[in-house]
Amino acid sequence: MTAAGQSISPAQAPPALRRWVEQVASRTRPDRVHWCDGSDAEYRLLIQQMLASGELLKLNPATHPGCYLHRSNPSDVARVENLTFVCSESREDAGPNNNWMAPAEAHRKMDALFDGCMHGRTMYVIPYCMGPIDSPYARCGVEITDSAYVAANMKLMTRMGAEALARIAGDGSFVKGLHSLGELDPGRRFIMHFPESLEIQSYGSGYGGNALLGKKCHALRIAGWQARQEGWLAEHMLVVGIENPAGVTHYIACAFPSACGKTNLAMLIPPSSMPGWRVWTVGDDIAWLHPGPDGRLWAINPEAGYFGVVPGTNVKTNRQAFEMIRRDTIFTNVGLTADNQPWWEGIDEGKPAIDWQGRPYDPATGPAAHPNSRFTVSARQNPNYSPMADAPQGVPISALVFGGRRSTLAPLVFQAHDWQHGVLVGAAMASETTAAATGDVGVVRRDPMAMKPFAGYNFGDYWQHWLSIARRVPQLPGIFHVNWFRRDASGRFLWPGYGENLRVLAWIIERCEGRAAADETAIGAIPRRDSIKLAGLDLPDATIAELLSVDVAQWRREADEIDSYLAGFGSRLPAELRGELESLRARLK
Repeated sequence: MTAAGQSISPAQAPPALRRWVEQVASRTRPDRVHWCDGSDAEYRLLIQQMLASGELLKLNPATHPGCYLHRSNPSDVARVENLTFVCSESREDAGPNNNWMAPAEAHRKMDALFDGCMHGRTMYVIPYCMGPIDSPYARCGVEITDSAYVAANMKLMTRMGAEALARIAGDGSFVKGLHSLGELDPGRRFIMHFPESLEIQSYGSGYGGNALLGKKCHALRIAGWQARQEGWLAEHMLVVGIENPAGVTHYIACAFPSACGKTNLAMLIPPSSMPGWRVWTVGDDIAWLHPGPDGRLWAINPEAGYFGVVPGTNVKTNRQAFEMIRRDTIFTNVGLTADNQPWWEGIDEGKPAIDWQGRPYDPATGPAAHPNSRFTVSARQNPNYSPMADAPQGVPISALVFGGRRSTLAPLVFQAHDWQHGVLVGAAMASETTAAATGDVGVVRRDPMAMKPFAGYNFGDYWQHWLSIARRVPQLPGIFHVNWFRRDASGRFLWPGYGENLRVLAWIIERCEGRAAADETAIGAIPRRDSIKLAGLDLPDATIAELLSVDVAQWRREADEIDSYLAGFGSRLPAELRGELESLRARLK
């Protein structure tokens, strides 16, 4: 990039950052070094540069102004968990939930890959802040990359540029992220995390989760390590504000595995039968939860944008997202219509003419859009965007909600008996896979706190840290579990889902206020039929009874399976969780 005045001067950076950039440039040998300032003018310049090189295609400006399509290499379309490593000094610290490599070995491997890899390219230096710039809970990083696509996406996803650099200078510390596209060779692709030195190194991929290092790599794996040291939580959770007809807003944070309705819940539209209710989106993917000065747990969303899966998005499933991405959005690996509009399976309008690989669309060669095709967009374009998303102190959390896809076991909603029991509920979280994802239906996979791919250290230590929060937060939020996916004997969903899920959230909030009735069961508190707002729903009494039922025999088997899973963490498993599981078994007798 050559536009005068667009680049931050290296002189503005603290000495430690300048030295690191010089070291990286010496190893990677780029033709140019550009310090990103995060301005709109710089973003426009990046876009023009990628249009000229063919990295981006301009979409129909009449229907999608400011929108572009990026096609990634067909071998580079998703996170690569098998090539993602936590490189702590001790293998035990990484735990059985992570791939581990000794730091010295990982550095030798990555140093060889990075040697001269940016020759002929521009090296972008991207200072960024995860969270509001002036928040005491925010943390900063710097990503060095040779990808203009990454630089443009980081502009949308983070608070990036001059203000972030100023904060880094003031804080005196930052997470170091080094990324290169390399040759996009799957055999030379690694994502390494060095938690003790707060470093990330990623080579050989341009896909978001592998290349946008502020997202999962920093905001969950590295931040999780920081959070344990500093006494807070970095979680794979959406955060929403639920405003009732009286104008009172409660904030809840929810952790769901994939295919469990996370994005739809983050942007939920209340049903017409619940007038006066409103949902505000604070964040759709990640929450940083801190003990607040008032004794409550507070949350910020460290991100400033959305990097969402687009297939299935339409006016019915998620109107807010559908409208939001009709302007100023970068699409990745979607199809195209004949008039250059983006197209994906489930859009319910238009017809595909070109598939995600740029070929004439032929159903025999696969879907028009890749199943993991994405959109990147500023969160401020969300019609439900909460003004509290930019509040330095964050928002106070009334409830934490875990959820999974279970066809028979879990009731629609239940409340944990207390914090310690709630940690077991989160640790035991599981979801049933679908045929589309695995070729098999109903396989139960444990995904504790929806963090299986993202916890940057041993799950046993992670659960112990969760338990320790009870000593730091006098006014703990309630912990709940939901299941929108219970089915009857014929396989039909019992609960309508989508906007109707607000009825369950309303009960959760009223429980936190001490107003909603419930019956105590072995697994937790279950709503009484008349305590959930069911007016306007055509659900038979038998269906409601089944939704709220607890099959003791099934739960005994579930307790055995939880036991087997937790046993895999050996001596790192907290004794409190073992005790909670035995208490659950005793109640089930």
